[in-house]
Amino acid sequence: MRHHIFSILMVALAMTVSCKDRKNVQDFEAVTPLDSIYCRDPFIVADKATKTYYLFKSSTTDEGLGGVVVMKSKDLKMWSEPQRVFTVPEDNFNTGPVWAPEVHEYKGAWYLFATLNTDRKFAESVDGWPAFTYRGTQIFRSESLEGPFLPLGKDLTTPKEWMALDGTLWVEDGVPHMIFCHEWVQVKDGTFEVMPLKDDLSAAAGAPKTIFTASQGPWANSISEWTEPDGTKIPAYVSDGNFVYKTKDGTLLILWSSFKNGKYCVAISRSASGKLAGPWTCDPEPIFEEDGGHPMVFKDFDGNLKLVFHQPNSGHSHPVILPLEDTGNSLVIKK
Repeated sequence: MRHHIFSILMVALAMTVSCKDRKNVQDFEAVTPLDSIYCRDPFIVADKATKTYYLFKSSTTDEGLGGVVVMKSKDLKMWSEPQRVFTVPEDNFNTGPVWAPEVHEYKGAWYLFATLNTDRKFAESVDGWPAFTYRGTQIFRSESLEGPFLPLGKDLTTPKEWMALDGTLWVEDGVPHMIFCHEWVQVKDGTFEVMPLKDDLSAAAGAPKTIFTASQGPWANSISEWTEPDGTKIPAYVSDGNFVYKTKDGTLLILWSSFKNGKYCVAISRSASGKLAGPWTCDPEPIFEEDGGHPMVFKDFDGNLKLVFHQPNSGHSHPVILPLEDTGNSLVIKK
């Protein structure tokens, strides 16, 4: 009998410790207002299991290795101190600063899509145009939103000698795809590319295909010019910050950023077929054009749709969260 009572007490104690541990994972002190957070390319995950919002942002280590931290919130207003969830391994192909970290749930795990940079060149500059350096998106995996995120390999997932950035995940007909930007620095008219991935996201499963270019935005302005040997001027257009969203009536959209009248903005393109292959058309005007961009969309715990981006594009960039409405075939910012 004593043994039986002792066993019950031990089980109860274990359950108490387990509950306490789970509680500690969720407990944190929110000390920082959203507009005080320095952050470019913000990405927010609303974790239903813990009713906690996770804000992922870039953070380079003191040793110069690229990395990502997460900040947590219960109300989207006040946020915890940053907690490191990823550091680029020292033996990785690219180890420099991380841009545009995104975290997606896929098949029971969490996957970090991170744009990794380096100052190593693979082509020299010509006539003052920037040199080509290794830049691309790589994928990392974790069992938890709080990391650590570990590499699936040592190489970039995007083509190695493409200046590529801002990879995001979209699963179509059961097949995972990465949608990313081919950098304007390399191709002048920045493109949006779609590329199938292996089922475990460990590598590309096919070649990328261009679905549209930045200049197809009828409002888009060139930010620079490339001069050909014969003197011809070729305008350069920025492609940036793509995020895929399907509306409640099944319209497939890509939100993205470029420049209008010198200001960073948020625009929408739409697929006529409802598939990644398109064809894609760009809406006549951006939905936001006050020097803010690199958008993403999520739902809060009350089911309200939110648009997130950074503003301003230079200086003290910080996350901005605005109410968004799904009108059936598009998205509009609520007044």
